[in-house]
Amino acid sequence: MDIRGKNALVLGGFGLVGNAVCRELLAHEPARLVVSSLRKEEAEQAVAALKAEFPARKALASKTKFFSTWGDIFLRAEWQTQKDSSRATIMADPTKRKRLVGDVVDELNDEILEASLLYQIIQGKAKGLDGAPAQIIVDCINTSTAVAYQNIYAWARKLQALIAEGNGGTKWPEEVEHLLAALYIPQLVRHIQILHESMLRADTQAYVKVGTSGTGGMGLNIPYTHGEEKPSRVLMSKAALAGAQTLLTFLMARTPGGPEVVKEIKPTALIAWKEIGYGPIRRGGRDFLLYDCPPDKALPIKEVGNLKPQGEFGKPTGEKLEAVYINTGENGLFAAGDFAAITAYGQMQFVTPEEIAHNVVREIMGGNTGRDVIGALDGSVMGPTFRAGALRDAALERLRQLGEEHGESVAFEILGPPRMSKLLYESFLLKRAYGNKVSHALKDKPEQMSAKLEALVAKDAKLRQQIISIGLPILLADGRRILRGPVLKSEDAEHGWVDLTPKNMARWVKRLKGITAMIKEESSGESSSRFNRTYPSLRQWLDEDRFEIGEMVAWVSINEDEGLRGKD
Repeated sequence: MDIRGKNALVLGGFGLVGNAVCRELLAHEPARLVVSSLRKEEAEQAVAALKAEFPARKALASKTKFFSTWGDIFLRAEWQTQKDSSRATIMADPTKRKRLVGDVVDELNDEILEASLLYQIIQGKAKGLDGAPAQIIVDCINTSTAVAYQNIYAWARKLQALIAEGNGGTKWPEEVEHLLAALYIPQLVRHIQILHESMLRADTQAYVKVGTSGTGGMGLNIPYTHGEEKPSRVLMSKAALAGAQTLLTFLMARTPGGPEVVKEIKPTALIAWKEIGYGPIRRGGRDFLLYDCPPDKALPIKEVGNLKPQGEFGKPTGEKLEAVYINTGENGLFAAGDFAAITAYGQMQFVTPEEIAHNVVREIMGGNTGRDVIGALDGSVMGPTFRAGALRDAALERLRQLGEEHGESVAFEILGPPRMSKLLYESFLLKRAYGNKVSHALKDKPEQMSAKLEALVAKDAKLRQQIISIGLPILLADGRRILRGPVLKSEDAEHGWVDLTPKNMARWVKRLKGITAMIKEESSGESSSRFNRTYPSLRQWLDEDRFEIGEMVAWVSINEDEGLRGKD
């Protein structure tokens, strides 16, 4: 893909890798470069530095328009304020906290999507942008760190302590909301849903994720933990989320209609470095303040209160910690000893951000670096086989033989989802009502079809019992009454009710006409290999109009639900 003239967005553009990616992209003259960061000053500083970095190449710089945008992409745009837009502040507000939980666990809708800061940035609608959607996105945000470090284990311990105390004053709805907001997988799933839908609507052409292994390439024996346990559950959660995001990105790459380029570069070493210097040592934007505790002020360890993790201990000196450091970006400032220990041979070692950025841009441009994790998965996963395809007809033939002896089996609602079972039973009812002839069904109007199917359901008690006993209600022709059993697998007709209304029969008329047209075209047209010929009649080179209920539902899945399997 040619980067020149495209609108590029770098999420996490202030960070070590993000900044290197920005520099690498600029060499290819994108029309726009949007640098996104968590804090306003970071985004603006990154853009200013990039502009200043090309003093001898003003012609090049003039061809690219720079934009900065900022905020927490996992939150709503309306909550982003320069003063304080931290997640902790949002969680402290009861109204916003409740809305945040809904944004994570509710079904995704347009309101949730369009309120998302990530959506608005990708669409070019966030504050400070010019309305141009992102055509190329490089995602350098460490999503798994942002989610896993919310530390659900700490919240669980707090709840266990509150339960043990049995304090009647505990605000349980508030505590439950905190726990729900910290759940890892729902947050990651919602993030991917918003990311994917945003790119679809923006017509994004390329998405490259700079991922993580969660442990800097080390195993479960990693000596750098989050606490004394080894391996650390928090660190393992980070690695698990990183893997889950890779698999979800793998699925995005297999989804027709999405970006043409979907890749992930996954560094498995410490990423370093941004700067070496001497000065104040900060963590999380805060200086380390110096305290003193001389030997004559020593505290006895037998007094439990002296071992609290935090408290008013030590005497403040009024000074800040200053030392020689190496800035490793996301991982913060390391002392010389820290850096030497962690990058030693046999430990994490390290990789430079420029090497990562070079691979990212080469992959966008169509180069094969051998470092794309998604391509590696594509090449190593085991997909459909020739043997299975050959045996499919044998299996279907045996099922047909037994069906003639015992009655045709339609759906059990074990595989799911209810919508598939509903479609299978609706097509089966049509098959029964019209003597296995699609042409006969197409002679009737939807109202007539509806009446015939309802009469069949009323007459055939065994068939009716099978349908309602697996959790599928039957919506009668009037659209106001249902037949049901003890279990209801879906809340509406679209997703899981056998729908006998004329309106739904009109949909089936359209489907049957589409299938008939496909059979006619592929059986009477050219005889080349360009057609897949998956429908049984076409595999037998016959222009038949019999009902093949499984194949019909597959046709609906592909042509109506846009569920075509990708990368075949």
